[in-house]
Amino acid sequence: MSLNRSTNLDRLKSSTVWDLVVVGAGATGASIALDAASRGLTVALVDRADFGKGTSSRSTKLVHGGVRYLAQGNIGLVRDALHERSLLRNNAPHTVHEMSFLVPCKSWLEKVWYGLGFVFYDMLAGKSGFAKAKRLNASQCRDYVPTIAPELARHGVLYSDGQFDDAQLLLNIVQTADEHGAVVCNYVQAESFLKNSDGRITGVRLVDLESQLPLEKSVGSFDVQARCVINATGPFCDELRVADLPTTKPIIAPSQGVHIVLDHSFLPGDAAVIVPKTSDGRVIFLIPWHGHTVVGTTDTPIDRATQEPIATEDEIQFLLKTAGAYLSKKPTRSDILSIFVGVRPLVKAKSGGSNTSKLSRDHTILISESGLITITGGKWTTARKMAEDCVDRAIESVGLAKARCITKDLPLHGLDLVGKADLVAQDGALGLPIVEGYPLKPVDVIWAARFQMARTVEDVLARRDRLLFLRARDAIEAAPTVALILAKELEKGDEWIDQQLIEFRTLAMNYLPSRTMP
Repeated sequence: MSLNRSTNLDRLKSSTVWDLVVVGAGATGASIALDAASRGLTVALVDRADFGKGTSSRSTKLVHGGVRYLAQGNIGLVRDALHERSLLRNNAPHTVHEMSFLVPCKSWLEKVWYGLGFVFYDMLAGKSGFAKAKRLNASQCRDYVPTIAPELARHGVLYSDGQFDDAQLLLNIVQTADEHGAVVCNYVQAESFLKNSDGRITGVRLVDLESQLPLEKSVGSFDVQARCVINATGPFCDELRVADLPTTKPIIAPSQGVHIVLDHSFLPGDAAVIVPKTSDGRVIFLIPWHGHTVVGTTDTPIDRATQEPIATEDEIQFLLKTAGAYLSKKPTRSDILSIFVGVRPLVKAKSGGSNTSKLSRDHTILISESGLITITGGKWTTARKMAEDCVDRAIESVGLAKARCITKDLPLHGLDLVGKADLVAQDGALGLPIVEGYPLKPVDVIWAARFQMARTVEDVLARRDRLLFLRARDAIEAAPTVALILAKELEKGDEWIDQQLIEFRTLAMNYLPSRTMP
């Protein structure tokens, strides 16, 4: 089944009274839509941008319990996350897989200390099917990570966790929700709430943002009736909360996490490296991902969340310095292929402290006097459990028909390899790389437009494929070809192509280490 925006938009504009309208199509919102639809509820999922445009495509690419949360004493969160880790691998084995992580230790005492910690980590995981932690000597550390700095890895501990492609998994969740009857639509913004005489929310006014573009002529606002509206907009959730009640106090204390991407040669093996405690107390990962090396992440408090957060020079230098300390091959700024930044939807501490690295990653569910349900906080790994909790609360809040959650063992939509192969068989040129040395092909762009609801060059190069996140300059090179293919698929003209290229080049500046165009 394909994601068809035109069809879904028509269904959204129908006279249906939805059980749930979910605003925000990141990991949390998409998981809620899937949970609700698979229980037999009628549900609509909308986002003012693309699926996973924000935080959910900018993670550290880990499906994990969270080592630093264990150090903080948040045993419940770690235990739940480790349980969800196994469920995700079972339900989406095409994108979630096991990975070994080396904890380099300078001394025998460190090895004993961390070794005991990961024994407890494995105990919390139970019978997960993931390999148990083990202690290593210096030679074994180099076997797993050939480029590890020998003076910092005289000993080591090796443990297992999960890795994934966040944008791929999110798209698969959206596709599975659609297959279970949910109506999903990107580039649809929640403008305001509909309320009855008692002040209870009865729906939401939506705007089709594509119909508001300069090149379009239609009027895009329409009303949708709902028994319950769920605010799953992550770090932007206070915007809808204020739209519901202007005197509402913000609950989000946003922080940004920066990642730098390097060549595969910096981490040539299959194992990742974790720096369990940096100079300022953070946890940093060095991870092989899609043939490259990802280093991250920072945890920097910011004044407000933005759609396109920008890395600071201090954050970039911190990651380079940390990576350089643990690798025999020292990265420099010129080695950075791309930089991507995500914003965490952290819930403010009651004490009002400013250290976001110590704020809880547990999720929070709030219900306003008007009935708006807001869910925020949490982490990618626990999104399924967050969704289950939220749908349970929604059912209870508005008296919907009760049904059992089935997402614990619900397989997710997999890769579409057969369909692409059929297209290439019809035209061999569709299978040729767009950029030399990278696997993105014209057939991938066609497939993204026809079946995955890609609407822009960014949708393709940032989320249907990950070229922008991996090699920003190559993404800029690929953009004109992608724009031409998309224009044909979406029936757009030259003016649309020109506008897309301007917007994409401007966007790509945030991913370039020098922020200057090649």
